[in-house]
Amino acid sequence: MNTFKSIFFILLAGIVSLILSCEAPQTGSRDENHDQEMETTEVSLPSTGSFGEEITKDNSVAISEIASLISTDEAISVKVQGKILEVCQHTGCWFTYDLGNGEELMVNMKDHDYYIPKDAAGKTAWIEGDAIRELISVDMLKHYAQDAGKSQEFIDAITEDAWKYTIEAKGVIIE
Repeated sequence: MNTFKSIFFILLAGIVSLILSCEAPQTGSRDENHDQEMETTEVSLPSTGSFGEEITKDNSVAISEIASLISTDEAISVKVQGKILEVCQHTGCWFTYDLGNGEELMVNMKDHDYYIPKDAAGKTAWIEGDAIRELISVDMLKHYAQDAGKSQEFIDAITEDAWKYTIEAKGVIIE
């Protein structure tokens, strides 16, 4: 009987520790995941090179042509080349291209698995990923403005959601 009690308590302790050690699955939104990744430590990156998955420059579309290919209905896989306009100054987790029509293309690093150098503005970059036109919330627009180092006055002036061209880039080449 003593042996039975010992085995029972060992099994019970094992089950309790297993339950307590399980981690809840990540269910955060893109905004919450972005906030969590911003708490990471700073990493020194080379100013040029490949970041994320390995991609090639072959068959890339000029940034000026990309807006005509993207819709709000369905993401499309694209390869784009252009000059980087602005980079997240917090971690390098996003950057923008100027589309030449008064709009920008927002590039987010896929799953925040990698970053680009914060000093990459003005450099030429090739990206490959999934592009779509989507509605960005006021909170996220303000967050991006803060990441870009915009003034508080600029941030406070953001009061409406905005439609933006976006790409979730699986890889980037910067020269």
